[in-house]
Amino acid sequence: MPTAEPPTQEIHSFCRICTAMCGITVTVAGDRVLKVRGDATHPLSQGYTCPKGRALPDWHHHPRRLDHPHVNGAVTDWDHCLDDLRHRLGAIIDESGPDAVAMYLASGSAYDANGRRAAERFLTAIGSRQKYTATTIDTPMRPLVAELMGGWSGLTPQWDQQAARLLVLVGTNPVVSHGHGNGSPDPVRRLRAQQERGPVWVIDPRRTETARLADHHLAPRPGTDWLILGWLVRELLAADPSDASPGADRDYLHRHATGTDELTAAVAPLTLERAAAGTGLDPADLLALLDAVRAAGRLSVLSGTGVSMSRHANITEWLLWALAVVTGSYDRPGGMWFNPGYLLQLDQRQWQPSDGRPEPGPASRPELPRRFGEYPCAALADEIEAGNIRALLVVGGNPLIAFPDRDRTQAALGSLDVLAVADVVETDTTELATHLLPVAGQLERADLPWMLDAYQPAVATQYTPAVVPPGADRRLMWRVFAELGRRLGADVLPSGLDVGTATDEDLLARIADRGNRDVAAVLAARRGLVGEAGPVHGWVLTNVLPDGRWRLAPEPLVAQLATALEEQPADTAPPALLPRRQMRTMNGQLRDLGGVGPEVLIHPDHGFADGRPVRVRSPHGELVGPARVSEEIAPGAVSIPHGWADPNVCSLTTAASDVDPLTGMVWQSGVPVELHPA
Repeated sequence: MPTAEPPTQEIHSFCRICTAMCGITVTVAGDRVLKVRGDATHPLSQGYTCPKGRALPDWHHHPRRLDHPHVNGAVTDWDHCLDDLRHRLGAIIDESGPDAVAMYLASGSAYDANGRRAAERFLTAIGSRQKYTATTIDTPMRPLVAELMGGWSGLTPQWDQQAARLLVLVGTNPVVSHGHGNGSPDPVRRLRAQQERGPVWVIDPRRTETARLADHHLAPRPGTDWLILGWLVRELLAADPSDASPGADRDYLHRHATGTDELTAAVAPLTLERAAAGTGLDPADLLALLDAVRAAGRLSVLSGTGVSMSRHANITEWLLWALAVVTGSYDRPGGMWFNPGYLLQLDQRQWQPSDGRPEPGPASRPELPRRFGEYPCAALADEIEAGNIRALLVVGGNPLIAFPDRDRTQAALGSLDVLAVADVVETDTTELATHLLPVAGQLERADLPWMLDAYQPAVATQYTPAVVPPGADRRLMWRVFAELGRRLGADVLPSGLDVGTATDEDLLARIADRGNRDVAAVLAARRGLVGEAGPVHGWVLTNVLPDGRWRLAPEPLVAQLATALEEQPADTAPPALLPRRQMRTMNGQLRDLGGVGPEVLIHPDHGFADGRPVRVRSPHGELVGPARVSEEIAPGAVSIPHGWADPNVCSLTTAASDVDPLTGMVWQSGVPVELHPA
């Protein structure tokens, strides 16, 4: 008799592709994932999903899904794979010390609470300091500025979606990205709700999907956002308190800031004439933005990868924060708030402010700083070439399409004694792996949004059980690192838990318990949120800031601004490279499941035909891709999405010279390029 088809059922979960973490309803039949749609009852996403979330069934049943462990390219069983890996790692540690073993934790691992914690605990347990993460690839300016101005690198300002009277978005496109540090489920609905309270301004060289919805769009030359922000700060600080036009919030500055005079002096050269000339904007448009800031009093102002990957990322983010402080917007209603996290409970901790000084850099690149407990990814190839790193564990990432100097990175990875990759599908990097560790995908594991707890638009958390059990010979990532640690004599799991008997829920319960939360209530919440609450204010001003005051003029940032002010913009600058996210991909994920490929977006003035191949050349390399010709981008900009193997935008960047000295990030935006027929 034919086997009966398993009945279909619907299971409620949440998407873990980006920080929005929308509620989803997953239709399954046995171990088959049939469909994903938005959960209409979810308080934050309210039924919304994007194409990435709806592609989860195809991602789960991907034709290149990793099903079995491999050693040196051959399929094997888990015992042999982990025993061999233990033998090789043990020999390397004995011969060269624990720092010869490095780990790269990519953004994919951030959405696996148990797996990420186990990987980090493994590295700590074996005694290695060679930690690298995606933070230093595209966004280190944010924790840098937070640490220098607020005393703690983890401060993440959130848009006040209940009371902000003005929203300014600088180099960010939440309609596609769903927020960069600010999770925004159903971003169009949220932007339209903002417009009912007050206007939305977008500052971006490209007329992005978000810019098309905005009330006002300014399209400056690439890499010049800092001129706009610095000029705004200058005008607000220079305003006479008795003048009819509002200026800085002097009472807030008196009670909650130091360095006002130093900041005033630093931005003094940023006149209207200089800002207009440098950005190419009409002075009248800049004055209109200033009027909007003055009219609102407080504002929400956010940046994204258009800022964070650029040469002037640090000073742009600093001046953005300075604008929020000068207007009295931080940690106050109508401005911006800091989510303490439902699980993290940052507002209940005792803080010792950091002075912002970095630790020494790696041996091969001592000039590159160690910050936030990690080395910059720009140094990884150097460390391998110098023989300081002999083994690399890659956790949920694809360095070959994320790191600069693509060919050099490939050669370095290929020279390692051990390259162990834990991932869900085959990638460009898995092809080089000595050990391939197939781990459970997001639908195959229980989870909490632990790492991204403070990125949400509400103080809340949500739990999901595994929608389907791990298929084939895949394993939960935390179990892989726990078993490898046991073989090396390293304790990876929290005390009292045994790798042979522990479950996902046992580990998640420890996370909830650390936050003094009701474990039973958290794990019982199989639909929607636990503890949903709106913006909270005051805890950063009271508990976190050094002496209760923002440091408005950190010396390293003042020095970088002075250097930038000495630069004389050329009359005819070459086009500049801009990053771009795409609606159907998340970095390197989902790129082969349909949708638009990696087009080279250029203005018609460059004279190329739409769809024809164009060669993009930088001082460091070149690539070829199909042209998409559109007036949505400024003539002085060229935009190529990251996360693709061909064309690989990393071919245009280098860690040899174009590296920020404060963060160690390789500049990936604002890089001068030439365009040629191909």
